[in-house]
Amino acid sequence: MLKKKRVPIVFEDDAVIVCEKPAGMPVQSDHTRDMDVLTILKHHIFEEQNSEEEPYLAVVHRLDRPVGGLMVLAKTKEAAANLSEQIQNFEFEKNYQAVVCGNLREDFGTFEDYLLKNGKTNKTEVVKAGTPGARKAELDYELIDCIETKEGVLTWILVILHTGRHHQIRVQFASRGLGLYGDTKYNPKFQKTKKKYTEIGLYSTRISFNHPVTGERMTFKIEPSGEAFEKMDVEAF
Repeated sequence: MLKKKRVPIVFEDDAVIVCEKPAGMPVQSDHTRDMDVLTILKHHIFEEQNSEEEPYLAVVHRLDRPVGGLMVLAKTKEAAANLSEQIQNFEFEKNYQAVVCGNLREDFGTFEDYLLKNGKTNKTEVVKAGTPGARKAELDYELIDCIETKEGVLTWILVILHTGRHHQIRVQFASRGLGLYGDTKYNPKFQKTKKKYTEIGLYSTRISFNHPVTGERMTFKIEPSGEAFEKMDVEAF
C-alpha cells in the first residue's frame, strides 16, 4: 500500500526532511485511515537506516488535508525543538499561492483578524477582539493574476503567512467574500456542488528557515499545482 502513495522528497539530511505534500493526503493518520505523509516518510527512513527501531519523525507545522506543497519534518527531537522555536519567534517563513473566487479590492495588503476554532465542527470563524479563546491572525497578500471564467472571476494571489492559525488563509479570505476555489468547507459556491473536491486552490510554494544544526538559512520554492492553478493557466490564454 505504501508503494502506491508517494511523497516527493525535496531535501533530506540527518536533521530534517523537506517534502512536497500531495493535496488530499493528511499529514498524520486520521479517522479515515487513509495513507498519510508521516507514515510514508517514516517508512522511507526505516528502509534507509540500519536499525529495526521505529524512526523518529516529528511534524512541526501542518498543511490542511486539501492543501498541497512544501513542508518540513524533523528527524531528531533537537531539530523539532529548534524549528518549533523558529516558528514561535517568526523566523520560519511560509508563503502560499491561492486561487479565490472574486475580485480583490486592492492589489496588495494585509489582513488582521481574530479567529476562534470550534473543535466540534472543526471550523474556524472571524470574531471580535477580546472574544474568549480567540487568537490574532495576520497575513499579507499580493495579486498575481485575475481572469474571467464561465464560473465567474478567479483571482490568483501570493500569500505571506505571519501566523499559523487553524484554517487561517481559508477563513480570512472567505470572510471577505473571497472563498478559495474548491473549498467546500468555507466557500458557499462549492458547498452545494455534487462534485467531491479533494484539493483546494491553496499551495505551500515557499518555506525558509535556519537549519537546526548548522544555522544556515535554507529556502525552498516550488510551483503550485492542482485544478485551480491549471484553470488559471489554461483560461488566461
